[in-house]
Amino acid sequence: MSTIRYIDLFAGAGGLSEGFYRQGYKPVAHVEYDKAACFTLRTRVAYHHLKESGKEEIYHSYLKGGLTREELYTSVPEELLNTVINAEIGKDNTRIFDEIDSKLKGEEVDVIIGGPPCQAYSVVGRAPLKHKKDDERTKLYIQYGRFLKRYRPKLFVFENVPGILSAAKGKYYENLKKYYKRLGYELDARLLNAYDYGVVQNRKRVIIIGWRKDLNFSYPDILAEDKKYKRDIIFSDLPPVKPGETKRVQKYKSDTNYYLNKNAIRNGIDFVTQHITRPHNSKDLEIYKLAIKELEKGERLKNNQIPESMRTQKNITDFLDRFKVVDEEPHTMIAHIAKDGHHFIHPDKKQLRSISVREAARIQSFPDDYYFEGIKEDQPRTSAYKQIGNAVPPLMAEKIAGNLKTKLNGQ
Repeated sequence: MSTIRYIDLFAGAGGLSEGFYRQGYKPVAHVEYDKAACFTLRTRVAYHHLKESGKEEIYHSYLKGGLTREELYTSVPEELLNTVINAEIGKDNTRIFDEIDSKLKGEEVDVIIGGPPCQAYSVVGRAPLKHKKDDERTKLYIQYGRFLKRYRPKLFVFENVPGILSAAKGKYYENLKKYYKRLGYELDARLLNAYDYGVVQNRKRVIIIGWRKDLNFSYPDILAEDKKYKRDIIFSDLPPVKPGETKRVQKYKSDTNYYLNKNAIRNGIDFVTQHITRPHNSKDLEIYKLAIKELEKGERLKNNQIPESMRTQKNITDFLDRFKVVDEEPHTMIAHIAKDGHHFIHPDKKQLRSISVREAARIQSFPDDYYFEGIKEDQPRTSAYKQIGNAVPPLMAEKIAGNLKTKLNGQ
């Protein structure tokens, strides 16, 4: 197949889409409800267009603050920016269907990808999760299915948390399988760890892959890489920063390395963007010191070990691991990082802070020129953390896309 067209549903900041784009797939549409994430998607569309047109200097100027977002977008054909559809996928998807139909111009959709919001399936977290009995988010697979029914793609990729297989004693997953089979699809699910595919993070996710029944297809063997990488290989070249840092652009502290080059995280520019941090109060910083000391001894600081006079969370039953330093094998990036940075404390006690937006993005394997937007253009720190925490790591997505392409081309 010369061109493989895809639709990205519940697109978020575009981590899943980035992996498919790198493998040569062509996006028909990205559908996302969050307005800030839609700006991020449009900015990435602008990047890819300008890079392919040999006009990367325009994008670099934007990263440095030399252009406004509106000025950046004027350098990109409107039809490309309009592949991003800011809409909520729900019971009535008429407007979304109409917009996608107008972009297809009679051509077929080959693949649908997407990861519906997963909080309703989560069985682990920073504290026990209490969900509504009839949480609408548990039924988003039905909305996803409506796009399968309308566009009849050859394949689909459905990403979610491990809990989707076991939530409600497996009822949701069983219902999903039955529904998608009625729509004409066979499917299988595997639990994949992003750490096995070059991502410096233990992040296990269920990847459901489905294929039309008329195809001679099966779940591809997405083989793990032998080489595993540690935290310092993605942190070592970044300049030290203080809590509350807001500089738009900074110089790298040192040269690149094999990992950053191989995975296109450092990809040619000589500056780093969004290496910005949140401010912290003095009480939190004292606790961060304790947490770093414990990790140096190979232990994790528990909330009940914090002196009562310093403790900021009185509940020591549900929040035993409220403060966590990023270890050599970083723990799973979560959306809660947008609320506070206590679960992601930088290991360098000289810097004494939670990780920056750029460090969080690197843990998720986003390239350094990937810019996370806010609704407004003024240092969208909180919005960026939220988008990164919810994202699919692009490196993992790229491995999935590559394996699917190989099998698809063999049809």
